[in-house]
Amino acid sequence: MSGPGDFASATLTRHLVRGGLGFGAIVVGFALLPVAGPVSLLLAPLGLVALRGCPMCWAIGLAQTLSRGRLRRACHDGQCTLRRS
Repeated sequence: MSGPGDFASATLTRHLVRGGLGFGAIVVGFALLPVAGPVSLLLAPLGLVALRGCPMCWAIGLAQTLSRGRLRRACHDGQCTLRRS
């Protein structure tokens, strides 16, 4: 179940594809700048959409995707701990 602070994808493959598309679009946008001019920068916002807003959000989502189903947070008496499932 995903919550408001959940950046994970359904599968690791899907998350890595999103990252490849996102980072690829940003890099290609800047790499084509000398050839295509400022128009190539239109790829950068598309890359950010693929990354769901920011590269750090994607990295957090990668960690969440990797740990999904392996770690569980349990909170008791105001203290939270991570445990293996």
